Amino acid sequence: MAIGGVAIGAAGLLIALSIVHGFKSAIEDKILGFGTHVTVFTHTNQPIFRADTLTTFLINMPEIIDVQAVIQGQGMVQAGDFVDGTVIKGVDPAGDLSNLRNFIAQGTYDLGEQESGRPGIVMGARLARTLGAQPGRTITLYTVRGEPGPHNFPEIMQFTLSGVYQTGIDIFDDTLVFIDRQHASRLFQLNPPRADQIDIKVADISQIGPLNRQLFDKLPFPYFNETIYQRYSNIFAWINLQEQTIPFVIAVMIIVAAFNLIGTILMMVLERTRDIGILKTMGATDGNIRSVFLYEGIFVGLVGLIIGIVISLLFWWIQGTYELIPLSEENYFLTTAPVEPRLSDFIIVSIVTLSLCAIASWFPARVAARMNPLNVIQFGR
Repeated sequence: MAIGGVAIGAAGLLIALSIVHGFKSAIEDKILGFGTHVTVFTHTNQPIFRADTLTTFLINMPEIIDVQAVIQGQGMVQAGDFVDGTVIKGVDPAGDLSNLRNFIAQGTYDLGEQESGRPGIVMGARLARTLGAQPGRTITLYTVRGEPGPHNFPEIMQFTLSGVYQTGIDIFDDTLVFIDRQHASRLFQLNPPRADQIDIKVADISQIGPLNRQLFDKLPFPYFNETIYQRYSNIFAWINLQEQTIPFVIAVMIIVAAFNLIGTILMMVLERTRDIGILKTMGATDGNIRSVFLYEGIFVGLVGLIIGIVISLLFWWIQGTYELIPLSEENYFLTTAPVEPRLSDFIIVSIVTLSLCAIASWFPARVAARMNPLNVIQFGR
């Protein structure tokens, strides 16, 4: 039972850590794959008037591998009798700087002219379901730049739905549509070289923070830059909170297993009281007696740890192969629980488990070593 307690505690902690790491990696991959690493815009509602000059300056920075001027604003989208609000993002005809093509669930990522003669548009799966739209459906966009009024009528343009993307994250799938920047320029009456923002892609995501601080120092007012971690800080904070709290909660299992180990070795001491007395009369020292039970406790912890590691690796293989644990995509942004074991977790859990088992074994071993051999042999105490 002591071995089983240690095995369950170690396996539970390793499985929990691997799921948390897998969950964090999967969500980060989705967000980093969908959004742009750094965005530059202005403090005011005014656009960037010389976006071409700014992009030329940015692309010469060594950390940046690509930049793109973007026209973005709010509008209305209609498919048949269904109308909904949306954020329209006008990007380069070849596509934006994200990995949106990897998330296409229906159709293709194509913003060029379709067979219908209308330009292509790409929207999220949740928005497409709301509109009842499928690839090939005619989509109408309505936009107003500034306050609507008698002299500021909405711009209207029709598109053909070429592709539907699905990330599983509502703030992406329900709000954004992508069109060619040229058509966005017409809809929002924002002619080149003006743009609403500059999207930046870096080669190494670890350089996002340093680059953001560097841009903050170099770009004058009214320019303002923001990283993807700042833009979606609530999601990243939620993920980090889970990663920080779950190990402490699950670690209680190992502590309980350690107390179980104390009880088990104490029972062994009580069962071997006469043997302890005989060994002491034959010349065994307190250290000899203490080491016997201390090694026994470490052996129990080591065997339990090995079994726990095997269970966690078996779970990793089963979940990765058969996806036995489903998740609600609306709540967790994923359809199945991801598992990502890390070598560092196995090392830390092994050290902690063996240390706790050694500490737990020391107390009953000390009790055994302090037994008086005369009393033990005479009274069996």
